[in-house]
Amino acid sequence: MRLGVLDVGSNSVHLLVVDAHRGAHPTAMHDDRWLLRLAEHVGDDGKLSKAGEKALLSAVQKAKAQAADRDCDELMAFVTSAIREADNGSAVLRRVREQTGVDLQVLSGEDEARLTFLAVRRWFGWSAGRVLVLDIGGGSLELATGVDEDPDVAMSVPLGAGRMTRRFLPKAETGGRPDLAALRALEEHADDVLTSPGKKLRGAGEPDLVVATSKTFRTLARLAGAAPYAAGLRVPRELTAIGLSQVIGFVSRIESSALAELQGVSAQRAHQVPAGAVVAQAAMRAVDVPFVRICPWALREGVILRRLDQLEGA
Repeated sequence: MRLGVLDVGSNSVHLLVVDAHRGAHPTAMHDDRWLLRLAEHVGDDGKLSKAGEKALLSAVQKAKAQAADRDCDELMAFVTSAIREADNGSAVLRRVREQTGVDLQVLSGEDEARLTFLAVRRWFGWSAGRVLVLDIGGGSLELATGVDEDPDVAMSVPLGAGRMTRRFLPKAETGGRPDLAALRALEEHADDVLTSPGKKLRGAGEPDLVVATSKTFRTLARLAGAAPYAAGLRVPRELTAIGLSQVIGFVSRIESSALAELQGVSAQRAHQVPAGAVVAQAAMRAVDVPFVRICPWALREGVILRRLDQLEGA
């Protein structure tokens, strides 16, 4: 069957269309995204602005049309932290549903962690043993660990790359060089936030494999020398603590406008790389690991796999 997944995140709205059935590898047939940076449209009053709502409505309409053009049997749509945390999020979702017919479901941070963990488990298989997963999004950092397909521990903390950039590194948002003192403040903040989650994750058991997903980790791994995306999904990629430290030393001393010109760095997200790198380092330090494997599957694939499981059960 053909499934569409519409992921409304803090940075972008992403449509993925796959051909899939239970027991088979989902095959991507179409992929498109719209950069909205919805989190930046949430004002001091905690509400998503009219401009942000208009941009969201337009993106959802385009995604629905693309899914219909590609004969999707079902379109699964969900939102994460940006809309989840907006004071008027429920009202915005109601208006989107009324005007487009698309029912955007709100995923909790724990839901995100569990679904991402499922995708990672299916990618690496049972031979991976106990898996620990780190996933940096625009608004939050998800963490999970377990030996089965459902993790023993699943958590979400507000350490997303976009959120931390807005809070600590506003110079990077305008194309400038991040302030070193602000980077140190961010590092201290991330270490503090991750103290308790790190203990809980380590207490669940020693992981046999530590995995990182998300655009942020893929970009950091590429900057540290991992194979480019063009080499294929199945090429092994990893990010070491030493390599990450070197990347931080580099990105903290270069303007984000120049960073955007490097291969492997998205021009639209270059300004978030320094904050993402500091959060990644803090997360790896919190769980005390020397390196992470990079997984090409994450939340969207987890949503697809969970839906296929439900259809099989029915």
